Amino acid sequence: MDNDQVIADLHERWVFGWDRREGDEPFGFRRVFGEFYDFGSADLRLYDDFDPEHRVATTAAGYGSIWEPAFRGMLSAHHAVDDGPHALADGDLAASTLRFVARIVTPEAVTDIRTTTSLVWRRTADGWRIVREHNSTEVLPKGELDGRFDDV
Repeated sequence: MDNDQVIADLHERWVFGWDRREGDEPFGFRRVFGEFYDFGSADLRLYDDFDPEHRVATTAAGYGSIWEPAFRGMLSAHHAVDDGPHALADGDLAASTLRFVARIVTPEAVTDIRTTTSLVWRRTADGWRIVREHNSTEVLPKGELDGRFDDV
């Protein structure tokens, strides 16, 4: 398999790591995403505008600390790829983009989103790892994804 396809497959698997189902064990960022992020790197830049505080994490552990409380409070999160993944790998760096839709269910609300995600990957001794992330999210009108997820 060529590196473009390896990166595309990784990006798609990464999306579904964010899925949560009622009854899942508490969300642990490192447990779920340890194979995707470079936890030993000090030069990461990870950003998602769905974070209400718009923080930029410079470590994988720091990024996890942004998302663990939110994902532990969710009843469920269901994702579907809407476009992509599109990947380009050259040497020890690669980039990929993908667009997904998701339905996030909390005790307070149901939120439908569409997110465009761009990841930069670096080849390490342990395999390809995310070193840059940028996600741009649009909150969709209530109910826009009705019927999209069979088990919601």
